[in-house]
Amino acid sequence: MKRFGITILLTSLLISAPAAAQNANVDKRVERLEQEIRAIQRKVFPGGSTRYFEPEITAESAPSSSANANTTSAVTDLIARVDALENSLANLTGQVEENGFRLKKIEDRLAATDMPAAGPTSANSSGSEPKTVTEAAPDPERVVGVAAIVKPDTGDSGEDAYIYGYRLWDAKFYPEAQAQLKKMAEDEPGHRRASFAQNLLGRAYLDDGKPALASVALYENYQKRPRGERAPDSLYFLSTALVQLGKKADACRVLAELQDVYPEAASGRLADRVTSGKAAANCK
Repeated sequence: MKRFGITILLTSLLISAPAAAQNANVDKRVERLEQEIRAIQRKVFPGGSTRYFEPEITAESAPSSSANANTTSAVTDLIARVDALENSLANLTGQVEENGFRLKKIEDRLAATDMPAAGPTSANSSGSEPKTVTEAAPDPERVVGVAAIVKPDTGDSGEDAYIYGYRLWDAKFYPEAQAQLKKMAEDEPGHRRASFAQNLLGRAYLDDGKPALASVALYENYQKRPRGERAPDSLYFLSTALVQLGKKADACRVLAELQDVYPEAASGRLADRVTSGKAAANCK
């Protein structure tokens, strides 16, 4: 069975189009992505920092005997820049969301101990009494709900970590489930349940309205664990994330890859999902 990587497949399709049209299209994508990355960096690095994550790509130049070859090389370089920028954008978005989640946990702890997180301690310029900042207390129902999720203890750390993450997701505590599942996949990369955890991490992002982060998590599961038990599922949910991101053509290519690489799963337990996925993406 001949297998085509999704990234290589998409790149080859772009290169096969007319060079002039590709240049215009890719230039717009590069400009848009660079603007988005700078906007995110202002959140990750406040204070006007001008740091920029250059893509770690070294273009190897080779002499060309025709103008057409030079144009094709330039388009290929631009496509490589776009891929690198999209990865940087997804990673930075993840950093923003993770930083926000950590900040929320710190605020919750401060509120629980009745400690003001910030605020002036002296009288203001008008001579009135100093103002205090009151932090909102954490949702008591959520605190109780999370605490009620039982952590299994079977002696298999990988299995226990995944099951706990699954229970958090099943109870719709999505941020907590994301943190747990991501930690499990990172701490136990060789465990059988790592494929399950990374796939469910992508689903937790989808359920939490974060399709960009979902697409990264799901593609990484397929890329890093192609023989994992949930690799076919990750391709299906990746197509779902792409549809939500408005990339229906890419979603169709992902579903085609699912059928090519995992024909038994695509025609068996995932058959209904493949059919509904194609309908959602308007695949021909």
